[in-house]
Amino acid sequence: MKRITTILPITIAVLAVFSGCNKKMEEYEQNPNGAESVNSALIFRGIASDMNNDEPWSLISRWNQFDCCNYNYYGDQRYDWTGASLNYLTLENVQKMEEEAAKRGLPAINPYAAIGKFQRAFFFYRMTSLVGDLPLTEALKGKDNVHPAYDTQKSIFQQILTWLDDANNELTQLLTTGDKSLDGDIYYDNDLRQWQKAVNSFRLRVIIALSKKIDDGDLNLKSQLANIVSDKSGYPIFESSDDDLQYIYSSFNKYPSNPDNLGFDATRYNMSATYLDNLVMLKDPRTYITAEPATYQLRTNHKTPSDITAYVGAPSGEDLANMSSKMSDVDNAAYSVRSRGRYYSSYSAEPGILIGFAEQCFNIAEAINRGWINGDAEEYYKKGIKASLRFYGVPVDAPGTVSKNYDGMNYSIPFDFEGVYYQQPTVKYKGNSPVGLKQILMQKYLAFFQGSGWEAYFNWRRTGIPEFSTGVGTGNSGVIPKRFQYPVSERDNNTENNAKAVSDQYGGSDDINASMWLIK
Repeated sequence: MKRITTILPITIAVLAVFSGCNKKMEEYEQNPNGAESVNSALIFRGIASDMNNDEPWSLISRWNQFDCCNYNYYGDQRYDWTGASLNYLTLENVQKMEEEAAKRGLPAINPYAAIGKFQRAFFFYRMTSLVGDLPLTEALKGKDNVHPAYDTQKSIFQQILTWLDDANNELTQLLTTGDKSLDGDIYYDNDLRQWQKAVNSFRLRVIIALSKKIDDGDLNLKSQLANIVSDKSGYPIFESSDDDLQYIYSSFNKYPSNPDNLGFDATRYNMSATYLDNLVMLKDPRTYITAEPATYQLRTNHKTPSDITAYVGAPSGEDLANMSSKMSDVDNAAYSVRSRGRYYSSYSAEPGILIGFAEQCFNIAEAINRGWINGDAEEYYKKGIKASLRFYGVPVDAPGTVSKNYDGMNYSIPFDFEGVYYQQPTVKYKGNSPVGLKQILMQKYLAFFQGSGWEAYFNWRRTGIPEFSTGVGTGNSGVIPKRFQYPVSERDNNTENNAKAVSDQYGGSDDINASMWLIK
C-alpha cells in the first residue's frame, strides 16, 4: 500500500503537466513565421502558371507527333503509358484562392470566383480527357472525405459546361459594374473582357470535343453552339489572334528550346513526318519557318534550303536505332531538325498558345461543315489558316516573301496566299463534305504545333485526322493508346471507388487501349 500511495501523487503530477501541455497544443501548432493567409492574387498567379504545364517540345509534343527524339539518352516516341498526371493540387489552390477572396471581403461574384470556375473547367477537361471518370463532386474535401466517389465522364462534362456558362455570366456582371479587383494576371493584365472571350472560346473547344455526343438531349450541344456563335454580345469570343490565351516566354521564363541547350540537343530531335511531311505536301511556308532542311538533301541530292522537298520528317513509328543511325552524320542526316533560327536563337522564341483564335475558327468551321449550326464554313476555314500563318510572320493579305536563313545565307521564297497557296486542290475548301471536314481537321492539327497541350492528340483520337505513324518506335504493340491509366496513388488510396470506376468503364481492366465514354 505504501508503494501505491508513493506512486499516486507522482502520477497525478505527471498527468497535470501533460494536461497543461494539451491546453497549449494549438499554440504550438501555429507557426509564427508562416503566413496564415495568402493574397488571392498570389495564388491566382501560381494557378495561371500551372495552366501552361503542357509546354512546347515536351513529351506531349512527341505524342502529338510534332517532333521525334532520335537519341535514347534524351527519350523516345513510345506510348507505353501508365498513370496520368492529374491536377488536384492545383485545383486545391483554386479553391483556396476563392476562399481567400471571400475572407478579404469580396462579394460572392468577384473576378477570382468567376475565373476560378473557368480554371476548374480547364483542369477537369484535361484530366477527364486523359483517363475518364474522376472524383469531382466529393473531391477536394480533405480529411472530410478521403475516399471520394467517382463522377461519370458525362456528368463531369455537364459540370464543365455549367462552370463555363456561370463564369461567362459572372464576368458580364463584373464588367457591367466596372470591377477592378483582379490582380496577379500574367495573361491579360487583369482585363476581364479578355478572360470572358477565353471562357467562351474554350467552351467551343469543349463542345467540339463532345462531337460524338452531339445528339445527346441532356447536353444540348447544338443550342449552346448556336448561342455562342450568334450572340457575340452575350458570349464574346476571340476576334483575332490578339485575344489568344498565351504564355509569354522571356529570359526569366525561358522557352524550352533556347541558346542554353543548342549544343546539347539541337541535332537530337527531328521534326515528325506526321507534321512536317503534311506541310511539305501542302507546299506550306510554315515548313521553312519551323524546320531545317535535311542535310542529306542538301549535300547528296544538291537541293537548296528554298526547295520545300529538302525538308523531310522522321516517322514516329520508326525504330529508334534506325532513326538514330540516319542522324549520326550531321552533315548527311536523313531528317530535318527544328529551326535553329526560330527555336535556339533567343529565350522567347514564340508564345505558348493555350487557347487560340485559329483553333476557334476551325472549331466553328467544323460545326458548320457537320450541319450543327448555320454559316459559311469556308470563311472560318480560311480565317483559321491565315491566323496560323500570321503567327509565323507569313504575309497573307498580299503577295510577299518568306525568309529562310540557313548556314549564314538568306533565301527569299515568294508566297501568295490567295493566288497560289489557297488555289491548290489540297488546300481550297471542298465544301461541307467529308473531304472538306478532313481539310479543316488537317489545318487545325498544323495550327496546334507546339501549342494547346494535348489538343492535337485529343482531336486525332476523336477524328483519326491526321494519320498517326505507328510501329516499333511508338511501342504499345504498334497501337496508339486511347487513354492513360489512373495514378497508382488513386489505386492505393481510393481503392474501392477506383476499382468500381474501372469496372464500370473498362470491364475491370485499367487498359490504355480502352475507349472512354467521350469517344464512343
